[in-house]
Amino acid sequence: MNEVTVVDGEAGPQLDIVDGEGSARAVIWPGMGARLRSMHRISLGPGSRTVELRHPTDAVYYVIDGGGEARDHDAGAAEPLVTGSMVHVDRGTAYDLVAGDGGMEIVGGPSPADPALYPDEAG
Repeated sequence: MNEVTVVDGEAGPQLDIVDGEGSARAVIWPGMGARLRSMHRISLGPGSRTVELRHPTDAVYYVIDGGGEARDHDAGAAEPLVTGSMVHVDRGTAYDLVAGDGGMEIVGGPSPADPALYPDEAG
């Protein structure tokens, strides 16, 4: 079946991936029928970060607003992020996204979706 679905960015489940002030919510995810893609809206307050993440698939993120850095835990490296930056993370890489002093708004996620991000959801 082919269809176009417009989703409310507030309708998906909260994700427990933020350390500090902020939130993360699934926008596109398996529980709504998506099989090949996930997209999350992540809001990080000043100095907040995601928990360390590692997925069995690649992940891509786009910085909507603000800045900070993307940290590769395996390589011990960090890259700066500014509004308009895109981040690609190879599958299996341990990483986190850290907000700078002004916070950071991000959209993205692993593709295909990582089921471990939705432990309490059917999908």
